Amino acid sequence: MSSQCEGCRGGAVFEVPITMAFQPIVDLVDRKIVAQEALVRGADGQGAGSVLSQISDDSLYAFDQLCRTTAIDLAAGLGLADDGTLLSINFLPNAVYEPRACIRQTLLAAGRAHFPLQNILFEFTETERVDTAHLLGILNAYRAIGFKTAIDDFGSGYSGLQLLAGFQPDFVKIDMDLVRGIDVDRPRRAIVRNVLHMMHDLDVAVICEGVETEGECQCLRDLGVRLMQGYLFAKPALAAIADPRWP
Repeated sequence: MSSQCEGCRGGAVFEVPITMAFQPIVDLVDRKIVAQEALVRGADGQGAGSVLSQISDDSLYAFDQLCRTTAIDLAAGLGLADDGTLLSINFLPNAVYEPRACIRQTLLAAGRAHFPLQNILFEFTETERVDTAHLLGILNAYRAIGFKTAIDDFGSGYSGLQLLAGFQPDFVKIDMDLVRGIDVDRPRRAIVRNVLHMMHDLDVAVICEGVETEGECQCLRDLGVRLMQGYLFAKPALAAIADPRWP
């Protein structure tokens, strides 16, 4: 995939070739894939850390734009544009200087691929320190365009509750550190149970990520979680779609 970003906002292009690995988010009640998350990889399969370590402040915008267009192009080639599955793309709020200006390349890529905008889900992680007003501006603009939104790693960051008071995304992804060993950890169960109650009141769907064991999966199901992601179901597949394992 080309490492050049056309129309970059000043700064530098991101020179490192990338691709994407796709990991499913599954609905255990309907036993179907609801989304595929695009995870950045080096062109030869190098891990995300290797790629992210090569971002500079000047190339942050170009990198963010390249990830979006690469994810859409690859997902469309794998048939996601046609089957109704959501494509989940991680974005960097600090790379977005003005939401509608920075979304142009994404819209062009979606148009070329005939990818429905309502099937694109933008995830951001609350572990990145960002101005809440700036982030709310991005999220409201994306919703107005037709995209879906998700808070990633909820429970591990700076402003989750403050942000939820001003904007309710379509999804919240509960951080894997709260999921790990939840079947044998009463405090984690209590925290997740109460997060689920709060999200139900806010009409926000919950995804539990990082599910790795049958025990974790069963405990989450007992708590009422239906959307999950993790190695128990499928590992990320490089430029491919993996068939999930159904426990």
